[in-house]
Amino acid sequence: MKAEIIAVGTELLLGQIVNTNAQAISQKLAELGIDVYFQTVVGDNAGRLRQAIEIGRGRADLLLFTGGLGPTQDDLTKDVLAQYLGRKLVLHEPSMAVIEEMFSSRGMAMVESNRRQANMIEGSEPLHNSTGLAVGNALEADGTLYVLLPGPPREMKPMLEGPAQDWIRSMLGEEVPLFSRLLKFAGIGESNLEAKLLDLIEGQEDPTIAPYAKEGEVSVRVSTKARTLEEANQKIDATVEGIKERVGEHLYAQSDIPIEEEVVRLLRSSRRRLASAESCSGGLFAELVTNVPGSSGEFTGGVVTYTNVMKNKLLGIPMSQLEGPDAPGAISESTAAMMAENVRLMCDTDFGVSLTGVAGPAESEGKPVGLVYFAVAERGKDTVVYTSRLSGGRSIIRLRAVKAALYRLWLALKA
Repeated sequence: MKAEIIAVGTELLLGQIVNTNAQAISQKLAELGIDVYFQTVVGDNAGRLRQAIEIGRGRADLLLFTGGLGPTQDDLTKDVLAQYLGRKLVLHEPSMAVIEEMFSSRGMAMVESNRRQANMIEGSEPLHNSTGLAVGNALEADGTLYVLLPGPPREMKPMLEGPAQDWIRSMLGEEVPLFSRLLKFAGIGESNLEAKLLDLIEGQEDPTIAPYAKEGEVSVRVSTKARTLEEANQKIDATVEGIKERVGEHLYAQSDIPIEEEVVRLLRSSRRRLASAESCSGGLFAELVTNVPGSSGEFTGGVVTYTNVMKNKLLGIPMSQLEGPDAPGAISESTAAMMAENVRLMCDTDFGVSLTGVAGPAESEGKPVGLVYFAVAERGKDTVVYTSRLSGGRSIIRLRAVKAALYRLWLALKA
């Protein structure tokens, strides 16, 4: 079965709200084994909505609408679909009773337009709204399934999880559900990852492999249709093993978590602690780590030493190291090593991580924008310094630098 999601509302087109409903609906349909091939957003305009219905009906078996079920004249979804199908709108008396009771209990006069929320398309099944007033609709017409859900997420999600899901299941028969596993990678770019997996991607049939990226991390979704979770895991596991053979040193998780969460988990399981010293990243490393709930047991603290004076006063880096004609400078391998080592000693932790470099917008100490040094100092081991030459704007460089440092720390924790 192929589905299309049609989100109705001019506010979506204007960017006034984010279409989170489409994400929730897509996830639910995937659980049901229904492929979503298209998502459409259309404004509160009868002509354009009718056109969206006509197009969707030609390429999908299930059209699932969200929005346009409210009381105002621009809530058009039921009206337009009823007209398109040549059916009448009829009043759903139980929903009307709920609406009247709500107004009565609050001592408010009911505006006549509120009756629109109790309308149903003739021949449809009502979908109970447990958190709002507008009744949903579900119907089949000429081989196409139609499901109408409210727009507010607090109303849409309970209806989707309850009566809408039940109705769709009743119409499916023996549809096989879709199972997916998300693999998370760090320390490698999307293009390099894809190149290493190209033979698997080009030869894929079942399971399928889909790489995609966001800043500092790359993901691969492995998906298959199966009748049971056990069957799906067997198929996915075999594909994951092939991926690990090629890029296993970059695979840090098989679930949708950021690398900082996995770093904290490894610190916790090994009963080790971490401190940080940052310059160009401006505290972003500490921010990401402390965003992980419960990280206070593993992260003792960090310092942001943005100027040479602060590097000297807080971390004890000699001014002769930082300034002068023969000095390595603040942006150097040796300074990065000192920062990591000294913050580790100062905080008495097992690991110290440092970052120093040029985030932009202009070069510094004669060093180009995007040059970053970061170091990992580990108790009882030699400090290791890494060099990255990163592209992008200032905020992107900072984020990429921090993610690169987290990747190197993850490798050290695994060793």
